[in-house]
Amino acid sequence: MRPYIYFLLLFLGYGVSLATCSFFPTNEVWALTTFKEAIYEDPHLVLSNWNALDADPCNWFGITCNPERQHVTKINITGSSLKGFLAPEIGQITNLLELTLHDNNLIGTIPKELGFLKSLKVLDLGMNQLTGPIPPELGNLSGVTKLNLQSNRLTGSLPAELGNLENLQELILDRNKLQGTVPAASNSAFSAKMHGMYASRSNLTGLCRSSRLKVVDVSYNYLVGSIPKCLTNLPNASFQGNCLRDKDVKQRPSTQCGAFPSKSHQVPKSKHRPTEDVPKHQKESKPTWLLALEIATGITVGSLFLVALRTAFHRCNSKPAIIIPWKKSASEKEQLAVYVDSELLKDVTKYSRQELEVACEDFSNIIGSSLDSLVYKGTMKGGPEIAVISLSIKEEHWTGYLELYFQREVADLARLNHDSVGKLLGYCREISPFTRMLVFEYASNGTLHEHLHYGEGSQLSWTRRMRIILGIARGLKYLHAELEPPFTISELNSSAVYLTEDFSPKLVDFESWKTIIARSEKNSGSIGSNGAMCLLPSSVENRHLDIQGNIHAFGILLLEIISGRPPFCKDRGSLIDWVSNLSKCCNFFYLCYSSE
Repeated sequence: MRPYIYFLLLFLGYGVSLATCSFFPTNEVWALTTFKEAIYEDPHLVLSNWNALDADPCNWFGITCNPERQHVTKINITGSSLKGFLAPEIGQITNLLELTLHDNNLIGTIPKELGFLKSLKVLDLGMNQLTGPIPPELGNLSGVTKLNLQSNRLTGSLPAELGNLENLQELILDRNKLQGTVPAASNSAFSAKMHGMYASRSNLTGLCRSSRLKVVDVSYNYLVGSIPKCLTNLPNASFQGNCLRDKDVKQRPSTQCGAFPSKSHQVPKSKHRPTEDVPKHQKESKPTWLLALEIATGITVGSLFLVALRTAFHRCNSKPAIIIPWKKSASEKEQLAVYVDSELLKDVTKYSRQELEVACEDFSNIIGSSLDSLVYKGTMKGGPEIAVISLSIKEEHWTGYLELYFQREVADLARLNHDSVGKLLGYCREISPFTRMLVFEYASNGTLHEHLHYGEGSQLSWTRRMRIILGIARGLKYLHAELEPPFTISELNSSAVYLTEDFSPKLVDFESWKTIIARSEKNSGSIGSNGAMCLLPSSVENRHLDIQGNIHAFGILLLEIISGRPPFCKDRGSLIDWVSNLSKCCNFFYLCYSSE
């Protein structure tokens, strides 16, 4: 019987070896897919070959793998104008040596999960729009040699945990909004060993412990106190533009240096559970049980062999399943802790659903609708007439990232203040019933599209048309040249131009809703009544993402206003082609006339 068992064990080992055949870790592919999903603007399409169904990401743009093609070791995407959030799932790529996302438009906060990247050598997130504090968990990156977070909007104090980076050679934190003092050192009872993921509060240390530091730049922040003696050998330019007490270094004017409250970083405590020893049975079986034991063992080993063989076949001949991080079932709770910037909307008026329900007559006064939204007309009590846009999306499709997209859209629209641009009055965000709404000032004369193609043409005299054209031009000049950063209309056409009572134009970016809806599910645009997804032609991928696109659309809009023809119709084709043919005819008649 024993040779039989040995034979089965031999086959079991062979099956296990098949099961462990070479394949790329699913969690790393999932982490990269989540990173792409958190990016909602990719104007240069650098992530276009990041295919979620591809089990091997080593050929994706910006990705470098180890020679065996078993792990991702580098992510380097610089100067690509990516706009979105830095997904915390990046912290699961534990073999990562370099994370460089320099010179993009990343927003939100730096995930504390980056502290899990113990193999990391280079972390470069400079020249983005990141906000919030520097996570103290970055102090766990013991192997990092370069840390660049320059030219962001980071706030809070410098975490003393950065002193734990014993191999750090470059620390570049200039041009942020950092406050507090430059951490030099803490108590002498510092212990070099950290237990668990997070550094203990009693184990804090300052930058003086980082003996290999060669480059430090904390200039143009709001740091106070004095320069630590261990850093006085560095150039004065490394500390200029702060609020330090140093006469030899050029600092900010005293009017810019107020009293900044020091905010302590709350460090989560790691919970360790003691491992339980599994008792081992040392007793010998009785001879009467030997036969039954050998038979049972043979059956068990044979079953394990079949399971191992089946697993090997599944893993080696089919691609691993990829979890789409944006999908949520109705029973599923939010799984990701996404930072919500409470300061982002502090200056924007927040309306309650009840207020808007009263103003819009129980939401019965519908003046517009589409697959993705409803538009109501209302009148605030003792206030102006309003247009309320309500997003048609189910709560189960809403994620933490979408909430941040919504906030960014509201903040972006709220900063617009020009006579030729529709004014955002506020927003509504409630949990029960689930509500996401934008409140705009109401333009009583409807859209330019309605007047050009459905209304009476006599209402739009040439004088009014010229006034509308000049108003649109002034509005675009304001959005493109006077705002920093510039603002572009998602879909600039006659439907995006609203007319007031005296026919003054108002540019309104109602289509910005679709940038949110397009992210609610992968490769989808809006949500039907039954929860199914249907594609919208004007999704985020087809938006005019740049100023040149808006200028081109403005040229087409000029032709539409002058000619009264739509940009495209089935019978007559494209407006541009029609004008081109008309121009050729005019040139022909001109040549004929001039030759006589």
